Amino acid sequence: MKLPYLYLGIAILAEVAATSALKASAQFTKLWPSLLVLLGYGVAFYLLTLVLEHLPVGITYAIWSGLGIVLVAIVSAFVYGQVPDPAAMIGMGLIIAGVVVINVFSRTVSA
Repeated sequence: MKLPYLYLGIAILAEVAATSALKASAQFTKLWPSLLVLLGYGVAFYLLTLVLEHLPVGITYAIWSGLGIVLVAIVSAFVYGQVPDPAAMIGMGLIIAGVVVINVFSRTVSA
């Protein structure tokens, strides 16, 4: 695995943790979830800057946002009981398919 992809993976996980903690922060009125939001986004964006030295912005953002959407939906289903309906699941499946197509078939990723 290339280092930029490792950084991107960690950045995505940090962003998912931060985004998932937003609800628990109760509009930044609860200390620990609020700190998780700030720390998570800080780590995520710092690592994203490292990734962008090696991968194109558009490809990086497609992977970041696509996987982030799916992972936040999974976390919110388990933590908050917000289970997506079948149409949302199909849409997220298409997002995952798009990320796979980008990584497997696009020459832009290796540029």
